[in-house]
Amino acid sequence: MTIAERQTQPDQPDPQDQPDPRERRERPEGPDARAWAWAVLATPIGPLLLAATDEGLAQVVFHAEEKTAAEAVARLTRRLGTEPTAVPPEAPGTAAAPSTPRPAGHLAEAIRQLESYFAGEAKTFTLSLDWSLITGFNRRVLRELAAHVPYGTVVGYQNLADRVGEPGAARAVGMAMGSNPLPVVVPCHRVVESGGGIGGFGGGLETKRTLLALEGVLPQPLF
Repeated sequence: MTIAERQTQPDQPDPQDQPDPRERRERPEGPDARAWAWAVLATPIGPLLLAATDEGLAQVVFHAEEKTAAEAVARLTRRLGTEPTAVPPEAPGTAAAPSTPRPAGHLAEAIRQLESYFAGEAKTFTLSLDWSLITGFNRRVLRELAAHVPYGTVVGYQNLADRVGEPGAARAVGMAMGSNPLPVVVPCHRVVESGGGIGGFGGGLETKRTLLALEGVLPQPLF
């Protein structure tokens, strides 16, 4: 399917719509606190903050300059209930040793696969993912997107709603894209408007165009 292909759907939702407030509840501190680690990876779309728990990659944050990264780490510290371990910037691409704590191991693998993706080599991610930062309908839609909208293709909001058995929920699908805690890996950049536009994007439209160009859906910019 190309961006220009039309699909029948209601008014186009904006993926930058605010998520359902229920999705924004923070995990209280206490016995459920989990170990986690984070690092910032330099990429062609700017720095990405990656955070992983013992279950897998849990969050990707765009434009992770110092202030944004600090705010993201503070939010995750509240939600996960414990202080993180920061992975040294010089270590990111190295493979994890057998004795490496699981969060750091998941983080190292995520960095390795993302570097390969941005180099134009990897076309799929085979990462363990921690879905705990999102629930309900939004999680169902994002899991469908991750599993069944492959590299180099795009999908419409209505199509995704149909796939999860909620044909009247095209606008809610747009909200789910806006609440995606794992952009790039869970490819909300592949959700576009039926009329030929690329729609909105939490990481910014230039970021979305760059990702779609990398995957061959859009032409590379001339300059």
